[in-house]
Amino acid sequence: MPSVGPLELLIILAIVLVVFGVGKISGIGGALGRSIREFREEARPEEGEGEGEESGDMAASADAGAATAESGESKSAN
Repeated sequence: MPSVGPLELLIILAIVLVVFGVGKISGIGGALGRSIREFREEARPEEGEGEGEESGDMAASADAGAATAESGESKSAN
């Protein structure tokens, strides 16, 4: 498969500039920048949100395991 060189990129950029115009391209670039910024903000975990839930789940499962072990010991003692 042939690679796209700098001359081909320049020709493609010129065609896009003629078709869309300078004003439309700057608007598209701004919208693309805002979209990327919003995506990064949403993808970044909030402080304490992910860690607190995981440790809470682990503590709950540890408590459940301890309760099961205690009930098993009392049943075997009877």
